[in-house]
Amino acid sequence: MTNPPGILISAPSSGTGKTTVMLGLLRALAEDGLTVQPFKSGPDYIDPAFHRAAAGRASFNLDSWAMGDPLMTSISAQADGADIVVAEGSMGLFDGVAKPGELGHGSSAETALRMGWPVVLVLDVGGQAQSAAATALGFKMYNPDLPFAGVILNRCASPRHERLTRLGMERAGLPVLGVLPRRGDLTLPERHLGLIQAIEHPDLESAIVSYAAFLREHVDLEAIKRAASSGPIGPSSTALPRPPAQRIALARDAAFSFTYPHLLKGWRAAGAEILPFSPLADEAPAADADLVWLPGGYPELHAGTLADANTFLSGLRNHAKTKPVHGECGGYMALGQALIDKDGVQHEMAGLLGLVTSYKKRKFNLGYRKAELLAPLPGFTKGAVLRGHEFHYSSIVDQPDAPLARVFDAEGAEGPQTGSVCGNVTGTFFHLIAEASE
Repeated sequence: MTNPPGILISAPSSGTGKTTVMLGLLRALAEDGLTVQPFKSGPDYIDPAFHRAAAGRASFNLDSWAMGDPLMTSISAQADGADIVVAEGSMGLFDGVAKPGELGHGSSAETALRMGWPVVLVLDVGGQAQSAAATALGFKMYNPDLPFAGVILNRCASPRHERLTRLGMERAGLPVLGVLPRRGDLTLPERHLGLIQAIEHPDLESAIVSYAAFLREHVDLEAIKRAASSGPIGPSSTALPRPPAQRIALARDAAFSFTYPHLLKGWRAAGAEILPFSPLADEAPAADADLVWLPGGYPELHAGTLADANTFLSGLRNHAKTKPVHGECGGYMALGQALIDKDGVQHEMAGLLGLVTSYKKRKFNLGYRKAELLAPLPGFTKGAVLRGHEFHYSSIVDQPDAPLARVFDAEGAEGPQTGSVCGNVTGTFFHLIAEASE
């Protein structure tokens, strides 16, 4: 089985402009009449919604640390019918797990190798000229097996700066696929977990149109199309995640939106019904739902509104009397007793768990997680091993309930954030990606 030809947009580090390049490229190729399939390498909750807005086609995460080959194959098969694949990397190209024997495991480079997608490296050349070629050459040579399409030079200051930087690339034998001049208006708004969400952008369509025009003016789109390639990805697979219930009430709004697209795709493909509702609009979950699922998001920014959402809270509590409720990260926090906001104000939450969290007392939590369940979680039995990702700044003030799991980081160190279980209610700080395949 072979996917449509593709490329992977990456960079030496975060903050180099690759997301702007990605969105502009997706829209420019779509404007050229191509059906473009976006993907995101790694465990990002926010970018896929931006990709969908730019390409008009759902974007999916591919994660070689958390996903086994059958699931990777099933997700990559979502490119069926596309003319070209454009994937966006996470962090730096080779950044991944640092466990001995697993250097770079889960990296964007690993995804590109797995899929046969040549890498387009976005380089911020501010403050350097020919020296940028040494950086790019190092990335090309670090793994000679990795297909390398060329570079896009970002934040170029002047024609002279471009000429000198191109000379370095020419000497290093590296194709220059585009040169982007500095444009301060092409940055996307950010907050503490990265970019703001696509649904919160004040004028996302205009921004994407601007990115596409900018890319079209300064990047060789035809060269990028020619560079696209892919490799065999193995036999077809139907390994998308199975639904944890038949009728799933799913919180969906600016406070609860971090759900991996492949999970929803798998649930729907197996015949489950997704019943969205908005806690911020004080909507209760469907009374006839079999399960209520609260994804992650930004409840810490909307704590007062959630505390006053009596219809939502009453419906949630009524459901939990007889049927399961699960919360991930922000959803977990909302299921707790209280949430303390950045100003130190305590807001009462659902009280279905004893958890008290604080966004004033911040602690950075980031990384892959492996969880060994000590109790059932909707869709999984006690003893199941799950893989996921955690990214939040809130800290735990109190966690009196029974632990849901033993939770380990990617290097095998056990952590204190075990999740909670109380009656029909479960919660975790990690976002589920897949059941472990080994």
